[in-house]
Amino acid sequence: MAYIRGEGKPTDGLAGDGCPFCRAPALDDDEGLIVARGREVYVVMNLYPYNAGHVLICPYRHVADYTELADSEVAELAAFTQAALRTLAEVSAPMGFNIGLNQGPIAGAGIAAHLHQHVVPRWGGDSNFMPVVGQTRVLPQLLTQTRDLLAAAWPGRQP
Repeated sequence: MAYIRGEGKPTDGLAGDGCPFCRAPALDDDEGLIVARGREVYVVMNLYPYNAGHVLICPYRHVADYTELADSEVAELAAFTQAALRTLAEVSAPMGFNIGLNQGPIAGAGIAAHLHQHVVPRWGGDSNFMPVVGQTRVLPQLLTQTRDLLAAAWPGRQP
């Protein structure tokens, strides 16, 4: 219901405290649900996941349009996408992935003012009667538990 009501969503496109993707990097990793940090992008757990392990790769810079990313941001976003795929494969052995950017509200971007890429692990039968009939999702782990597992397995991360 928090997602449906738009709680935590910026309404004016402003950066800083008005944007959850600008706010998250200022928190410590546990509190912000941050899995990994790079120079230009970071990986965070999706608060409203489609599936267990659903992460978002966000540039630190508040930018809405993919074509406005610097070459270095594009390169690190791609590298972190690969690292997310490898880490999720190691930690939870999904059968496939959905990877994508939703640019603009009409394309489904829930927070259109700050570009973010979704990486969603998928398993056979992961979309069953619960979301269709029960109108709810069942996740096998708390977000904090999933974050801890992914952070510990992230390539190059020091324990």
